[in-house]
Amino acid sequence: QEHLVESGGGSVQAGGSVRLSCAASGRSFSAYTMGWFRQAPGQERRFVAVIEFTGDWTNYADSVKGRFTISRDNANNMVYLQMNNLKPEDTAIYYCARGPLYGRSQSATDFDSWGQGTQVIVSS
Repeated sequence: QEHLVESGGGSVQAGGSVRLSCAASGRSFSAYTMGWFRQAPGQERRFVAVIEFTGDWTNYADSVKGRFTISRDNANNMVYLQMNNLKPEDTAIYYCARGPLYGRSQSATDFDSWGQGTQVIVSS
C-alpha cells in the first residue's frame, strides 16, 4: 500500500510562491511516475505536472507551464511542486499521485494512489 501525504499549502497573494511537498511510503517509490493534480471549487480534477521515475522527463499543463516545477528526491521518497508567480486561478486543492511503474503518463486514470490533498488559496 502506497501512502502519500501532501504538505506546504496555504494562503498566498498573487505573484507569490509556494512549494508543495509529497511524502511517500511503500516499496519501489523511485520506479513510479509521480504527478500533481488539482481541483478547484466546482471544477473537475485536472492534471498539473508529472515526473518520470528517473527525473529526466517532466510535463506540465499549459496553464502552469513556465511557472511550476516538479521535482523528486528518490533517496528520501519525496516529490515537490514549486509554484511561482501564482495566480488566483491556481486556487485549488492539490493532490500528489502515484502513476505507472516505469511509465510516462499524465492521465488521472493511470494514477492508482492519491494523497488527501493540500489547499492552496491565491488572493488577488
